[in-house]
Amino acid sequence: MTSLARRAIAEFVGTGLLVTIVIGSGIAAARLSPSDVGLQLAENAAATAAGLAVIILMVGPVSGAHLNPVVSLVDWALGRRGRTGLTGTSLGVYALAQTMGAISGAVLANLMFDLPAVTISATVRTAPSLWLAEAVATAGLVALVLSLTRTGRAHLAAPAVGAYIGSAYWFTSSTSFANPAVTIGRIFSDTFAGIAPVSVAPFIAAQLAGAFAGAALALILHPVAAPSTAPASKEFA
Repeated sequence: MTSLARRAIAEFVGTGLLVTIVIGSGIAAARLSPSDVGLQLAENAAATAAGLAVIILMVGPVSGAHLNPVVSLVDWALGRRGRTGLTGTSLGVYALAQTMGAISGAVLANLMFDLPAVTISATVRTAPSLWLAEAVATAGLVALVLSLTRTGRAHLAAPAVGAYIGSAYWFTSSTSFANPAVTIGRIFSDTFAGIAPVSVAPFIAAQLAGAFAGAALALILHPVAAPSTAPASKEFA
């Protein structure tokens, strides 16, 4: 099996598990605490934060645990000059694996809770405040990831990213999707964590804008990468 195939499998599995955790814990929270939306969100956020940290530890050594097309896009964009990031081909493979993994994760969560495999979400999430929240959430995520890698602290990604996403559930009005693949995956479950198809394009546009803002912030804060920083994809190593 080629290196790219192994990394694609890791991204597929990792992103799939992430969406399974997001949707599955949302379904469980709605069933366990049917009359308390705040408690539902707390349960969903705690499960996602803990699960994301575990997933990063599991697949990080294989693929870098991007689990997110905008993280892969930034890795590709910033790695062009020094040939330290993903190639264009690998970027496409990563994004496809992440998106298909997210959809598969939604199907798995539905089936585990005895729901139809696919139920298209009817939850409309459309408002300028939500788009702003998605831009902020994604900018913070990308700035965090790049700050860790550019200062030689990538080993802290699992707890740091998990903690950030867990907190962003609460400080953003959108509950921090911050991930185009996860956003698409959440279309396929008409449950607590779902999003209607009509709401997806503006969310992804906001996420892309946030990703580039976060990358710019990280480069301003850390203009020189630590000598020991290894490329996340090891593409050109």
